[in-house]
Amino acid sequence: RMAAAPPSYCFVAFPPCSKDGLVVFGKNSARPRDEVQEVVYFAAAAHDPGSKVECTYIEIEQVPKTHAVVLSRPSWLWGAEMGANEHGVCVANEAVVTREPASESEALLGMDLVRLGLERGATAKEALDVIVALLEEHGQGGNYYEDGSSCHTFQSAFLIVDRNEAWILETSGKYWAAEKITEGVKCICNQLSLTTKIDAEHPELRNYVRSQGWWNGDSDFNFSEVFSLADDHLACCSGRESLEKQGGDVSAQAMIDVLRDKDSGVCVDSESFLTTASIVSVLPQDPSFPCVHYFTGTPDPSRSIFKPFIFVDDVKLVPKVQSPSFGNDDPAKKIPRFQEKPDRRHELYKAHEWARSLLENDQDKGQKLMRIMLDLEKQGLEAMEDILTRTEVLDPAEVVDLFYDCVDTELKFFK
Repeated sequence: RMAAAPPSYCFVAFPPCSKDGLVVFGKNSARPRDEVQEVVYFAAAAHDPGSKVECTYIEIEQVPKTHAVVLSRPSWLWGAEMGANEHGVCVANEAVVTREPASESEALLGMDLVRLGLERGATAKEALDVIVALLEEHGQGGNYYEDGSSCHTFQSAFLIVDRNEAWILETSGKYWAAEKITEGVKCICNQLSLTTKIDAEHPELRNYVRSQGWWNGDSDFNFSEVFSLADDHLACCSGRESLEKQGGDVSAQAMIDVLRDKDSGVCVDSESFLTTASIVSVLPQDPSFPCVHYFTGTPDPSRSIFKPFIFVDDVKLVPKVQSPSFGNDDPAKKIPRFQEKPDRRHELYKAHEWARSLLENDQDKGQKLMRIMLDLEKQGLEAMEDILTRTEVLDPAEVVDLFYDCVDTELKFFK
């Protein structure tokens, strides 16, 4: 039996379930407990013809132009667990196990495909097309964890969202199927969820599963039933009920509350896995308003705060949530890989470790600190709500330091 996939959760809510013409996206990234996640921004860029891009394990052709992206990523790899681009596209990845063993040979990771979709797609559908074309060309495979002692491999599922629609894309090797969503609440977690409603698929998908003897061609084609391991196909989403209970009022705050919920299992804190970072994005359906993306940049959303980021030109970089760079000396880049584990903690991560020990050892002080932090978060949420409800156009100068200032203020509280 293959190792279980880490139990991450991703959500999207569309009107009428979400507030006032907003699409709300969220994800908790469940990863190995000691892994550090950083938040990084890459500006839009033009690239010379014939240039290549070095992904986590393999090099592929670069495209002439890449969009600006903000990513939350395990700091040893090139791709991302989740992120957004300047066009209001958000992508999150889930590791899944299917009846086909995932490849150990180094190819694109699901997390590389998150970043590639964001850099190359200006809509959710474009990002989906990018991901499946790269899957066809390069395949997926390689170690999902920074672990020199064993190779952990998975297939990938993606939630791809923009201001108008979302796509759930599920893959096994190079084969895939996708469903389009335009209303209601949807959740994906670490198992296949597509059934018979399939809006796009690999052209050879049905021939392939027939040839494998997994489907006889007579019954309805049910993607999860065909590709899941026999005992795996369960309804996954405890978080969805909490969002549906909001009854037309899913907001950034409601999504944050769901991501913080340990009782439901959405906020993972187990022996092997922890929610190492979280994201919430608010995408107004009216394109004259900016999208707002909230990142924690630290583990356990119930002890972290969500800080807003808005795409503008010359947005200020935030080194305090970026891990140190080891360049070509990085053990993740040398073959054999991962022979040692460097200290990848960034400044905010270290400050949080201190705060965590305070919470554990001095309840009163810890609670007080947490109240101050949540108050800071609330101010950020209210300021963003103001931006999303006012009539005048946003002045970029107002938000160029937004994420930087929030991280800075958070660090000051810890000091």
